[in-house]
Amino acid sequence: MRVLGIETSCDETGVAIYDTERGLLADALYSQVAMHAEYGGVVPELASRDHTRRLLPLIQRVLDEAGMQRSELDAIAYTAGPGLVGALMVGASTAHGMARALGIPVLGVHHMEGHLLAPMLEESPPAFPFVALLVSGGHTQLVEVQGLGLYRLLGESVDDAAGEAFDKTAKMLGLSYPGGPQVARLAETGNPGRFRFPRPMTDRPGLDFSFSGLKTHTLTTLRQLEQAGELDDQARADVARAFEEAVVDTLTIKCRRALDDTGLKRLVMAGGVSANQRLRERLATEVAKRNAQVFYPRGRFCTDNGAMIALAGALRLQTGERDEMGHMKAVPRWPMDTLTSPASV
Repeated sequence: MRVLGIETSCDETGVAIYDTERGLLADALYSQVAMHAEYGGVVPELASRDHTRRLLPLIQRVLDEAGMQRSELDAIAYTAGPGLVGALMVGASTAHGMARALGIPVLGVHHMEGHLLAPMLEESPPAFPFVALLVSGGHTQLVEVQGLGLYRLLGESVDDAAGEAFDKTAKMLGLSYPGGPQVARLAETGNPGRFRFPRPMTDRPGLDFSFSGLKTHTLTTLRQLEQAGELDDQARADVARAFEEAVVDTLTIKCRRALDDTGLKRLVMAGGVSANQRLRERLATEVAKRNAQVFYPRGRFCTDNGAMIALAGALRLQTGERDEMGHMKAVPRWPMDTLTSPASV
């Protein structure tokens, strides 16, 4: 089955073709980061308009790279949610229009399920079951995964997601959007011993996260430095280092608990924050102590992309799942624990 995947949930237009026998045939991505950076964050209306401009040319590009005609597609998968409703509608309407014209099935898939399955695009994919840490701009979740659609939410952020905290901290530090890579780059020159920020909710049982207090602590520290006349470039780097280490430690501690609580020996990490090198190094060290393994998608598949949607769609389409033709799905808020296993549909 050759599946066209379409991702338009936020500020990146992703398209890919996945073959269930040969793997990923082609993928392309257009990022809107430069456009939204002027505003310090994503402007939903601008995002929707840009998806409309970019999507069809990107579809043609991946078809050309795969050496295929549209008529050779067997199915189409698109991101149905969660995300910005206008952006989701661009992908949903395009997918349904093409599917109707070609007479092939179409399926709306869950954005975070795509992230969760993204490491399966690699040469050494994880086998079920495993614990998944999903860390992106809008989500921080720990999930026990027994199989496709068999998900048990172990913990999630009760306020800001880790990615949101990175973006807001970047703004406090005068860095550009998106904040995660900028903060990590600045933290490389920071002194690791100057500040120690709190590790939120690690002093109590449970697997939930909270990054709002850490964000407030960062702001307070910056204001104190400014009032003392000590807020220079090195101080900003030191704050960035302390903030990043606090987030990394918090995520690592919670992952360690999740592995211990479930008894599982495989950890999957996906989402934009999973590209953070310090986090990868810490998790690799921790799972090694437990004779466990950690799996990540390659760098370009950490952020939103069409390949993960094509893969997730292909796995479900193979079981017979599909949208009713003409019934597009665009679900801005869609808890992942409401998904079902194909076997139970």
